[in-house]
Amino acid sequence: MESGSSKLFSLAQQLRVYKPPLNEAEESTGKLRSHSMSPEKKAAVLICLFEGEEGDLRVILTKRSSGLSTHSGEVSLPGGKAEEADKDDGVTATREADEEIGLHPSLVDVVAFLQPFLSQHLLRVTPVVGILWDRKAFNPTPNPSEVEAVFDAPLEMFLKDENRRSEEIEWMGKRHLLHFFDYNTGDQEYVIWGLTSRILIRAASVVYQRPPAFIEDIPNFEYSRM
Repeated sequence: MESGSSKLFSLAQQLRVYKPPLNEAEESTGKLRSHSMSPEKKAAVLICLFEGEEGDLRVILTKRSSGLSTHSGEVSLPGGKAEEADKDDGVTATREADEEIGLHPSLVDVVAFLQPFLSQHLLRVTPVVGILWDRKAFNPTPNPSEVEAVFDAPLEMFLKDENRRSEEIEWMGKRHLLHFFDYNTGDQEYVIWGLTSRILIRAASVVYQRPPAFIEDIPNFEYSRM
């Protein structure tokens, strides 16, 4: 399966030894990380990386169907809620990616798990990093009830201050920065924001081993304890 370039091999080696730090967000949502936690409170998303034609690292994204009851029409990472049969977050993320866009789990090499994020619906969302060694082996087949479009974007974009804007919001009693990234591909225009942009900023920081060129969050921001 590992037929990719030396860049992907090096990235896989780097990420396989990655250990997410215990940060304030995890401490404040510690009970969400319990193994006894019910599946409906857990979710996982897949950060599927591959090497583009120009040699850059790219990530697969989706535009959610306009008919969905939540986050309709928004850009997101493939993923969703855990099911009882899922043995871990990697299974959840790859299963959901298969159901949503036809990305078969056998094509994805799971190499790392990032620290969980807390969604606005109080789900513990774990980002799962996977490598797609052979991009040509993946023929996107979006499930129209869930996904309107499948596209990809350069991962490094989420460390740059270009095509980015932000606004300050209050969530769970604390001030927070909400980042928006404008991305054009072909004749399509997408806005990547919210939890998806937060996860991709963190993923890009881990992959490229450097912080973003902008303030990621308001200094001294703390998540409110649940």
